[in-house]
Amino acid sequence: MARRCELTGKGVMTGNNVSHALNRTRRRFLPNLCDVTLLSESLERSVKLRVSASALRTVEHRGGLDAFLLKAKDEELSVRALGIKKEVRAAIAN
Repeated sequence: MARRCELTGKGVMTGNNVSHALNRTRRRFLPNLCDVTLLSESLERSVKLRVSASALRTVEHRGGLDAFLLKAKDEELSVRALGIKKEVRAAIAN
C-alpha cells in the first residue's frame, strides 16, 4: 500500500538524522495518514479514503468532501478520488 494521501498527493519525504556530533544518517519522514469514511452530500453515500490529517482538516475547512473535490487539482488526486470527483460533478449537474 502506497504511503500517499489520496486527496493532496502528500507522500514520503527523505532527510537526515543529525546527531550531536553531526553524524548524518538517512531517514524517512512519513505522512500522517488516516483511514477515514467521508460523507458525500451530492452522492448521498459514504466514501472510504486514506488521507493525511492535514487534508482532513482542509476538507472540513472547505465545507465537506464535495466542495474539496470540486476545488482540488486533478494532478494531486488519486485515481479513486478522480472517479469520485467525476461522480460528484455528474450528480450536481442533474
